[in-house]
Amino acid sequence: MRVSSDCEACLYNRQKNRVSVITDPKKRSEYLDGVREILRTRDAGDSSPFMVYRFNRLYRSMFGTAPDFSGVKKEYNDLALSIEQQAYDMIKGSSDPLKTALIYSRKGNYIDFGAMASVDKEVFIELLNKDDSLDEDTYRAFCDECTGAESFLLLCDNCGEIVFDKLLLRVLRERFGGMKLYAMVRGGDVLNDVTKEDAAYTGLDKVAEIITNGRAISGVVPYMLGAEEKRIFDNADVVLSKGQGNYEALSGYRKKIYYSFLCKCSMFTERFSVPPLTGMFIKE
Repeated sequence: MRVSSDCEACLYNRQKNRVSVITDPKKRSEYLDGVREILRTRDAGDSSPFMVYRFNRLYRSMFGTAPDFSGVKKEYNDLALSIEQQAYDMIKGSSDPLKTALIYSRKGNYIDFGAMASVDKEVFIELLNKDDSLDEDTYRAFCDECTGAESFLLLCDNCGEIVFDKLLLRVLRERFGGMKLYAMVRGGDVLNDVTKEDAAYTGLDKVAEIITNGRAISGVVPYMLGAEEKRIFDNADVVLSKGQGNYEALSGYRKKIYYSFLCKCSMFTERFSVPPLTGMFIKE
């Protein structure tokens, strides 16, 4: 998904806010000059997650380590784990557990410290308790493709969210027992995104084989994947991509992919003509 002029302005302003705490005005100016150059020289197909990946490399080269989200990650993983059994009981007690699991998994996408100006626990709990639905045609196509599929790849996004992704994978395994399940996480620390360590902490590794996107980048960029990960990505019978970052990185890619996310910024609400925090379940 190409970076629009509105998205470019948003990306720049976020970096401007990021270095507002840097006391040396010369360093701030040098960093923002570098950000502008990255944006100016981007390729037509470069996505927002790739831009942020390049910003982060520049930031680390000038200022050292990036902000630490480990506390936030643990906080929301623990919150989700504390209600995991309750959510699973609700899913299994529903008339269609797979549909309900997909909805819970999508609601978990609210926990995003990259796209959201703020993340509010009370809003999150309200979202979990709110009735929601899926596009029926997309859901039927998803079920049809999972029937008889040999492999399923989940492209993960945020901490906390992955607990509900784990429940979705459990339900998939219960309904389509012969399917090999993979979950792709980030290859390094970036924002509150999921890493291998988070997958192990939440037990995601107990229901799926964990692989990574190879870099500390908030999206799956196919040419940046390792050889084995690229093979799994290309050959998976069904791919479900979570979150805006993965959508931005993969939208328009030749492989047919299901996307599940909440619309959390103006670019997405305008693109899909929906109010903020509307859930999308689509296939290009």
